[in-house]
Amino acid sequence: MPITPDQQAEIDELRSNAKPTLRAVAEGMEGHLYKAYDVLDHGFIRVIDYMGDDAAICQAARVSYGKGTKSVQNDEGLIRYLMRHWHSTPFEMCEIKLHVKLPVFVARQWIRHRTANVNEYSARYSILDREFYIPEPDKLAAQSVINNQGRGEALTGDEAARVLEYLKGDAARCYDHYAEMISDDGQQGLARELARMNLPANIYTQWYWKVDLHNLFHFLRLRADSHAQYEIRVYADEICKVVADWVPAAYGAFEDYRMGGATLSSKAIDCVRRMLKGEEVTQETSGMSKGEWREFEGVLNDPA
Repeated sequence: MPITPDQQAEIDELRSNAKPTLRAVAEGMEGHLYKAYDVLDHGFIRVIDYMGDDAAICQAARVSYGKGTKSVQNDEGLIRYLMRHWHSTPFEMCEIKLHVKLPVFVARQWIRHRTANVNEYSARYSILDREFYIPEPDKLAAQSVINNQGRGEALTGDEAARVLEYLKGDAARCYDHYAEMISDDGQQGLARELARMNLPANIYTQWYWKVDLHNLFHFLRLRADSHAQYEIRVYADEICKVVADWVPAAYGAFEDYRMGGATLSSKAIDCVRRMLKGEEVTQETSGMSKGEWREFEGVLNDPA
């Protein structure tokens, strides 16, 4: 189960004991505090704490830029200016702390984003639960033939059934041996820090993850992208929903300039200018490599 009875009892107690505060409060975030949102088959995210709001971003920017912001008439306009011109430090004034339950192989992708504070459940001291990520049948896909990091067509029929059986059987067998090795039933038992190495990468772990908004946006830009691996993307998608309620102006600018925008090279900009003048530009006359041209065409022709 994603949330244990003890965790739910803790959540209920925390939500029932509201406390007055003089600090800035984001009303949209208050509704998310402590609530757990299910992800995958046993995972979840939940907000433990946060600091700052859209106003905190503007406050920091006005301290930093002083008279340089006076031409901006409102907070949303200022935030869009900051996002548009890559002024990142004001966004670092906001922070969020999440409790995340996720498969180990997803955690190993996630931890590549090193600009955060992390404390993970330790299998040196504690025994991991018997919970494994088993994909839904429609998420079992073959290796992509054009992208070494991607998926191709979904497996079907006997092939899909065989793979699912392997995933379930191997996970169960590894956990059985793990439990047997740490057992002290009539014998000393193997140390937990050694026994854990036999566990599969689809077992669930948990951590507290604290990050500022600037670095969170970087995480979301990569992991909520349609090209990201599904198993980490669904976590990013849930976090996006929370952030949109927490800092709506900042998230709107992020969606517009980062998620929905594109970065063009000087060669690409030159091609756009030539096209606007009516010139027919091809890859051969663009000055770009085939890969660059393909990506440039993708930006121009993306229906989104």
